[in-house]
Amino acid sequence: MRVGLDVGGTKTDAVIIDDDVHILARTRLATGWGVDAVGATIARAVDLVCGEAGIAREDIRSVGVGMPGQVAPGSTRVAHAVNLGVRELDVTRTLEPILGIPVRVENDVKAAALGAHALHGSGSGTMAYLNLGTGVAAGIVVEGQVWRGAGGSAGEVGHISIDPAGPPCRCGQRGCIEALAGGGAVAERWGRPGALPVRDVFDAADAGDALAVALRDDLARGVASAIRVLVLTADVDTVVIGGGLSALGDRLTTPVAAELEAGAEASAFIRSLRLRERATLLPAGSPAAALGAALVGRTTEEVLAHG
Repeated sequence: MRVGLDVGGTKTDAVIIDDDVHILARTRLATGWGVDAVGATIARAVDLVCGEAGIAREDIRSVGVGMPGQVAPGSTRVAHAVNLGVRELDVTRTLEPILGIPVRVENDVKAAALGAHALHGSGSGTMAYLNLGTGVAAGIVVEGQVWRGAGGSAGEVGHISIDPAGPPCRCGQRGCIEALAGGGAVAERWGRPGALPVRDVFDAADAGDALAVALRDDLARGVASAIRVLVLTADVDTVVIGGGLSALGDRLTTPVAAELEAGAEASAFIRSLRLRERATLLPAGSPAAALGAALVGRTTEEVLAHG
């Protein structure tokens, strides 16, 4: 059995899976702030989910941790996890002495890609997981393994500029997919206070607010462009959409589908790609990131074995 944790800026989601990738238990708790608190959160989450399953810690083969931030391939060190107050954390060195279990770490989006791939019941083929949250990024899974590219940046579609005259992006370019479709960028362009600013934008757009309509259209254009890029560059079988903005459900997928159809009308080649059919939404409440983290130990071993 393996434990997987999705360590987010506010909540940590933990699961236990067996060798058949069945989820035996799941729990959530608040994430602490800063290196020490994050480490304590991970250790407590392991004990809580073991308790939920009635399993001793000694029965766990590995712990996988998905976290925001930069994780170099083959490394156990997380850097620049700013949403957690973590400048740098060596997850394995910190937690293995406490837990007595092998610990591995992966970027949260790549972990979620592994989990989404497992949830779709396919151990083969290719899939892209498109994460729509504060930012926009993707993880690409090929034959059950994360494809990283030469330097680990495969899937960073958020910083592809699709409109040089578009809004500025935090990366320094203009009109990036993330500047149009990232939740943080949409909230900044909306400029009005609210607990759920992107939802507020959609509500205002439904009511006919001109700025909100423009922002919703830009968001749909950005997501459609990300899907198009992932299919055109990696020719993935499926693009699974997840992340916080996926909670919008049909309110998100309907304008995105319209954008994809509009693009297909102008090109027989684009029509042949069946982009709308290849994109799907991750079910609400899915434990994809925690499930993928649970698979990280095994996946890491396979990647290292293949060089």
